[in-house]
Parts: sequence; structure tokens; C-alpha cells
Amino acid sequence: MVRLNVKPTRMELSKLKQRLTVSVRGHKLLKDKQDELMRQFIELIRKNNELRDQVEKRLTAGMKSFVLAKATLEEAFIEELVAIPPQSVTLNLQEKNIMSVSVPEMNFTVVEQNQESDFKYGYLNSNSEIDHSIEEISAVLPDLLSLTEIEKTCQLLADEIEKTRRRVNALEYRMIPQLEETIYYIEMKLEEQERASITRIMKVKDMGQKS
Repeated sequence: MVRLNVKPTRMELSKLKQRLTVSVRGHKLLKDKQDELMRQFIELIRKNNELRDQVEKRLTAGMKSFVLAKATLEEAFIEELVAIPPQSVTLNLQEKNIMSVSVPEMNFTVVEQNQESDFKYGYLNSNSEIDHSIEEISAVLPDLLSLTEIEKTCQLLADEIEKTRRRVNALEYRMIPQLEETIYYIEMKLEEQERASITRIMKVKDMGQKS
């Protein structure tokens, strides 16, 4: 480790000791932050995986039913059915703070386009597969939107964890050892200068006594 290029004086020694104290305290705070971020990140990842499995299963079931329905129904009927959705989703995006990280907090509101919220179509032209497909895809929408919020939060936390890790490593493996080595060097130099000064005083004293 290359020590800092400073003059070996008591003033510099005092400054370096103060910097070392601040660096050690900062390292502990950043390490605690990193640990807490990791804890919350792992918790969110677990929740994300569970929710993703649920969403994928329901979407897969809905798409299978839709494929079966499309094979037996007229394409023009299906296009007419989904041309004008009965509902729309309004997103209210806010922010919340997790360990100094601003993450999205999404609130979803379902807005009715008309008085009837369900798809309307004739039973003679449809089948059970299209009913099941619409039911599954409509039911999975809240979970799908929640999954979006969780995955974005995980991405932001992962970025912050990486930044914090780099700062912790810089302090732990570079700055703190560098300060400690420089402090040790200055202390040795000051002790050497003090011993040399005492030696000179003793020599001068001996010369005075001999004369």
C-alpha cells in the first residue's frame, strides 16, 4: 500500500488521525446500510419470485384458453370483442424511501369506460374457452401491476447495493489502510526526530561539561 504524500509533521498527523476516525465511522455506517439493503433486497426477490410464478401460471392458463377459443371462433368476432376494452387503468406514481433510495410506489385505479365493466358478447357466438381466458387475464392484472413495482424496486436497490459495495471496499481496502500506514510512518519519523534531538542535546551538554 502506497502511503499518502504528506509532510511528517504533528499537524499532518493530527489531521490524518481525524480523517481515519471519520473513515472508520463512515465504513461502519456504509456496511450497516449495505447489510440492510441486502436484507430488504433478498426479501423483495423472494416475494418477486412467488408473485411471478403466480402471474405466469395465470397468464399461461389464460393464453391457452385464448388459443383454443381462437381455433373455434371467427377471428372477426374476437377482434370486435377486444377492440374497445370496458376498463382502463390509471397509474398514480409516487416515491418512497428505502435506506436513502427513492423507489416507486404505484397505486392503480381501474376506470370504467362505461356502466358495464364486463365484456359483452353473445353466448351463441362464444364458448367456455373465451370466458375462461377473459377471466384469467382480467384477474391477473393487479398482480401483474404489483410485479412491475417490485421488479423496478429490486433493480434500484441492486444498483444502490453495488454503489455502496464499491464505497465500502474503497474505504476498507484502500483509504483506511493508506491512512493507517501514513500515520505509522509519520509517528516513526517524529520519534526518530525526537531521538535525534535528544542525542544532539546530550552531545552539546557533554561538550559543555568537557570545556
